[in-house]
Formats: sequence, structure tokens, C-alpha cells
Amino acid sequence: MKVIKIGAAGCPGCVIMKPRWQEIEQENPWLDAEYFDADEQKDKIKKYNLDELPTFIFLDQTEVEITRKKGIVSKSALLELINEHKDK
Repeated sequence: MKVIKIGAAGCPGCVIMKPRWQEIEQENPWLDAEYFDADEQKDKIKKYNLDELPTFIFLDQTEVEITRKKGIVSKSALLELINEHKDK
């Protein structure tokens, strides 16, 4: 499983989520996560059809989208999704 994290420096929700994701990634070093800045990397995120920031896209091993979450999401909800889909 891979998580695509999309945010921006001026996004209040993104600022809140950044340390939350840092904790999750430290606690789960096996997790493949990649961050894209919506302002600076528009060409790389165009394919994800965003309508809100931050957006977190969960992909399976073949890079097919499993699910996505938008906005401020609790750490426990993110961990639940990660654990549910980690072997996909």
C-alpha cells in the first residue's frame, strides 16, 4: 500500500495534518508515503482530480486507488485505514 499526501503550505488543514503524518510514518516505517505540494507540483497531481486540500489517497500495490480522505482526519482513523489496507 502507498499513501499519496497532497497539501499546500498556506493550507491550515495541511499544517495540522503534517505532524500527524510524521508520527504515523515514524511509527510505521514500512509505510510508503509520498507528499506533493499542490501549488508547486500541479503537473504531478493533475491526475488525482482534487477538490479539497489536504487529500490523502490510498493506493494498492498496483497503484490503483483504494480510498481517499480529505481535510483534517484523526490519527486513529488514518491508522485504521492503513491497518485495514496494508497488505493490498
